Amino acid sequence: MRVPLSWIREYTQFPAEATAEDLMADLVRVGLEEEEVHTGDLAGPIVVGEVLEKHPEPQSNGKTINWCQVRVVPEGQPQTLTGEGIDPSGVQGVVCGAHNFEVGDKVVVTLPGSVLPGGFHIAARKTYGHVSAGMIASVKELGMGEDHAGILVLSTLGLDPEPGTDALELLGLNDSAAEINVTPDRGYAFSIRGVAREYSHATGTSFTDPAHGVTLPESPRPGRTITLNDEAPIYGTPGCDHFVARTVTGVDAAAPTPPWMAARLRLAGLRPISIAVDISNYVMWELGQPLHFYDAEKLSGAIQVRRAAPGETLTTLDDKQRTLDPEDLLITDDSGAVGLAGVMGGASTEVTEATTTVLIEAAHFDPITVSRTRRRHKLPSEAAKRNERGVDPLLPAIAAQRAVDLLTQLAGGTDTGELTQVGEPLTPAPISLDPTLPERIVGVPFGLPQVTEALTAVGCSIQGQETGMLEVTPPSWRPDLTIPESLVEEIARLVGFDTIPSRLPMAPAGRGLTEAQQRRRTVFTGLAAAGYTEVLTYPFYSAEANQLFGRATQEQALPMVRLANPIASQYPTLRTTLLPGILDSLRRNVSRGFTDVALFESGSVFLPGESMGSPEIPGLGYYPGDDTVAELQAGIPHQPHHLAVAVAGHEPGDAVGQPGRARDWADAVEAARKVAQLLGLEVEIRQGAHQAFHPGRTAQLLFDGALIGYAGELHPKVVQDYDLPARTSVMELNVGSLIAAAVGQTSAAPISTFPPTTQDVALVVEEDVTAEQLRQTVVEGAGQLLEHAELFDVYSGNGIEAGKKSLAFALRFRAPDRTLTAEEASAARAGAVDLAAARHGAQQR
Repeated sequence: MRVPLSWIREYTQFPAEATAEDLMADLVRVGLEEEEVHTGDLAGPIVVGEVLEKHPEPQSNGKTINWCQVRVVPEGQPQTLTGEGIDPSGVQGVVCGAHNFEVGDKVVVTLPGSVLPGGFHIAARKTYGHVSAGMIASVKELGMGEDHAGILVLSTLGLDPEPGTDALELLGLNDSAAEINVTPDRGYAFSIRGVAREYSHATGTSFTDPAHGVTLPESPRPGRTITLNDEAPIYGTPGCDHFVARTVTGVDAAAPTPPWMAARLRLAGLRPISIAVDISNYVMWELGQPLHFYDAEKLSGAIQVRRAAPGETLTTLDDKQRTLDPEDLLITDDSGAVGLAGVMGGASTEVTEATTTVLIEAAHFDPITVSRTRRRHKLPSEAAKRNERGVDPLLPAIAAQRAVDLLTQLAGGTDTGELTQVGEPLTPAPISLDPTLPERIVGVPFGLPQVTEALTAVGCSIQGQETGMLEVTPPSWRPDLTIPESLVEEIARLVGFDTIPSRLPMAPAGRGLTEAQQRRRTVFTGLAAAGYTEVLTYPFYSAEANQLFGRATQEQALPMVRLANPIASQYPTLRTTLLPGILDSLRRNVSRGFTDVALFESGSVFLPGESMGSPEIPGLGYYPGDDTVAELQAGIPHQPHHLAVAVAGHEPGDAVGQPGRARDWADAVEAARKVAQLLGLEVEIRQGAHQAFHPGRTAQLLFDGALIGYAGELHPKVVQDYDLPARTSVMELNVGSLIAAAVGQTSAAPISTFPPTTQDVALVVEEDVTAEQLRQTVVEGAGQLLEHAELFDVYSGNGIEAGKKSLAFALRFRAPDRTLTAEEASAARAGAVDLAAARHGAQQR
């Protein structure tokens, strides 16, 4: 919202010497955010000039220019300006290509040293055989509008100033504006009226309500028939509860917009278009009430406000034909739709330069209806912005009268005295407020006088001070005040947020991170120390990505949470797995030249149950009941905490310049073991299968017999489709279940001070015997003296019978109370060999 300073000075005691920065600093104190300062693009000596001579001179290019002598100081007075190109006599020689002025006309002259919009500097220049010491300006060159057909002759604006008069001040071009950010709940601040009121709250100065300066007719005559036909409102309230129509005849729609009004509209961010449109915008900016002007002679019959019929169409003012929705609220006459209520009017009844009779519409529309219509048709407008945030329901008659007054003053119109007013405005309901509630919520001891003073300043009426419970009726322009807590916020805002003490809460002794949080951090720190880099990705995926990575086979069902309003059409679902997101990060890093990548991510996945949400969303300000709460909680999808890793390229080399080992599926499996080790647990690794993984290079991750994830190399087709590096390997597991199992387990194995004894064993087994199965058998057969068993070689080929393979394990033995002998270690090793032979038919190699 842009606020021209000259405009807000009309209704407040904003000092004449104060700047836009000063205004924003004051408004920040009452919760309005500052944005930026806007000033006119004109600078330098720009004055009124009187044309003394005008000599047409035809040129060889077929163009005729005028060599003019223009007086830029009062007659008989010397020129006080100095600088290159300024004539001390006060008469400037100027070349002008326009012809719509005559000798004796008062015009605007931009003297050498001035600057026009777009950074165009004016200087004395030789052109067409003359030195042109300035320029006679048009409306467009001054930034006052789009008309560049001719010179701005001041008499056409009803002005006859003395030569030398400052044209910037005369035309209101020396003003500036402060732009503020208005939050959606404070729609009243989308007006000079609302901002002026907030300025008075911030500074304690007086405020003059512009609505009080409008005088309504005492005995109006009935005007055009209007009916409100929305007996079954869609969103609980009528689409239109109050509609006012006024009529002005004899309007000169081609009359120029006064410079002061055009200047204010430009600073407000609006482009002056025509007198009728500009008055409509001016009243909306001043009071906050959107208006719409109809060419009354193009309307046929009575006006009706109703919902659209199926298949009905309307051509709006932007010349686009729109197919309407049955939820759209329309303004119609006997011919059909003539406007989208509260959003945009129709082209068939548009006011043009030929219009002489104007029908003024000022109405209060349902904010939800306007918002949904605006979004459905992608029609952002200043009117819709205000209507969907809530407009003062008591304003329509006042705003319509203000528009009538301006049309009669500026466009030569005549008020017919006709006024049609239908419907009853819906005003805010009273709110019961406990006077002690503000102190209990804010923590500041507000007394009853301070509470009532602040609420009265907002515009509330208060009753019940004697009974102990206040009955507070919010003002009509504050539809956001609906519950006691919103009143508390207003009290704190007006008394001053700076009066609320800043005090950090003291954490009770002995508290901190929970054990689960500590263990989670241990996992993240351990992975980072192992060379992995943490990434964070969005939880929004395509349904195809969820289907591919979130289920082991295509036959498995995979329910997903679908978003009603996704951030992009290609990401309509919440993730059921972390893999698509982390693979996208890996691909992006590789595409930027980082070929050796090891990433990890931790976050929630979303697994919906049988129900999703609740049929109805309960209202605010009351407890909906245990059954409703239980229904809502049952509709929340299960959100287990997962962890995923993705690796590609090579490990860092052992020495500078030496390539490291190529990463493969074993790194992904080892990452799962690392996570379990950091939690003091052990996961079981089994041969598995998953549609997104390479056949034969896929491991299932199990804990306590339950499947918690997968690890391995991605399928070559997936690698190709996702444009990933060859041999990309990933792991994903349910880390939340592991952390839950680890919480409370604080026991640690004792550390033996005796040296270990190491031996190796190579066993030949059938191809279908997995390494993990054989390792578990070796551990069981070796007994308690075996401290660790690790696979270090797999071999098949020469010397090994077809259909078999050799698995070699490094065994580490240690006793807690003595140094083991070679014979004891060999005996334990023999036990492992014997059990492997009995269970798997293994032969020692």
